[in-house]
Amino acid sequence: MFCKIVRHISVAAALLSVWGCDITSNDVVTLKEGNTVYKGQTANGKRNGLGVLYMGDSVAYSGQWKDGLRQGQGQVTDSLGRLIEGVWDHDTIVSGTRRDSAGVYQGEFSQRLTAQGYGTYHDNNGTYYEGQWKNDERTGFGFSSQHRFFRVGEWKKDVYKGERLSYTSDRIYGIDISKYQHGKGRKRYSIDWKRLRISHLGTLSKKNIQGVVDYKVSFIFIKSTEGTSIRNPYYAADYQAARQHGYPVGTYHFFSYRSTGAEQARHFLKHSHIRKGDLPPVLDLEPYPSQVEKMGGAVGMWKRVRNWLQIVEQQTGMQPILYVSQTFVNRYLDAAPDIKHNYPVWIARYGEYKPDVKLWIWQLAPDGHVAGIHGTVDINVFNGYEREFKQWLTTVRKR
Repeated sequence: MFCKIVRHISVAAALLSVWGCDITSNDVVTLKEGNTVYKGQTANGKRNGLGVLYMGDSVAYSGQWKDGLRQGQGQVTDSLGRLIEGVWDHDTIVSGTRRDSAGVYQGEFSQRLTAQGYGTYHDNNGTYYEGQWKNDERTGFGFSSQHRFFRVGEWKKDVYKGERLSYTSDRIYGIDISKYQHGKGRKRYSIDWKRLRISHLGTLSKKNIQGVVDYKVSFIFIKSTEGTSIRNPYYAADYQAARQHGYPVGTYHFFSYRSTGAEQARHFLKHSHIRKGDLPPVLDLEPYPSQVEKMGGAVGMWKRVRNWLQIVEQQTGMQPILYVSQTFVNRYLDAAPDIKHNYPVWIARYGEYKPDVKLWIWQLAPDGHVAGIHGTVDINVFNGYEREFKQWLTTVRKR
């Protein structure tokens, strides 16, 4: 049974006070080697039993020993002055508990006494993390929670990167198109609606793909308008063809910093088709920082966006979807908590990790390929599987 050693020991008496047992001065032996001094029990001239190892005037380790090595339970203080109570095996710490002013870490350590391997951490703000560590930083797969907000995925150097998805035929994929799928310059291309199959997820970002990419297109969004004057000349024909071929269809508007939200909402509603069975209308919001400033900063931008969302929702009876990038989310979305919490999000993030935001749809690649469509196509994945997708369609489609 381990007897916990009190770190403050009388050097003159070399007496160790322990919990559950007593060590008399006759049990204490002092061993000196260079700058290190050991005071404690020994056997055959080696540290055995309970003892304290000093490095100069500082306690390097206090606890159990066997054959000269740290073995069993003990205490150390790391280079930052944090107390670690742990278990050692053959002079190597196996696991332990570290307390400091910010919180408590429990788990594995490196030989340098940094959190490394698997461990948990509770901080004083109510945040809990359980997962992989490296060099005292959350790195690898883990789970985090704070006030009912949960994150599951991968961390890198204490930064949450997101959930790494595996792409298979079981997931629900869709596309979004505009005039650019019909060519550029003088060349024009039609869409072969009978052949639509996703054949490639693009090369712009790394992806974990299992099996052959030959995915069904389960939903389509089509650009209709931009600002207060621009229209997609192919919108009406593509919208009609997509519906005729049985695709759930949604219509989107590209937001401009040059006009008010109300003006753009009227332009969108005048030239767009939103009929029974359609998906919700979408506001494509991706201004440059300089354009945000021209709208009066984040406050001015969100005022215009609210007007667009409110007008379109009132006229269509459908709650619009907000399309933004991960960079936009990080920079501006917290300034509009009402929109963040009340409106569904469709987010563009071109990487191997799922976006760190509540969302329905993720645009995972701008450079995918679809049989039946010329050139590259934006590829999207629904945040769920067949069951959740059917439930979503039932909830959001125009009635």
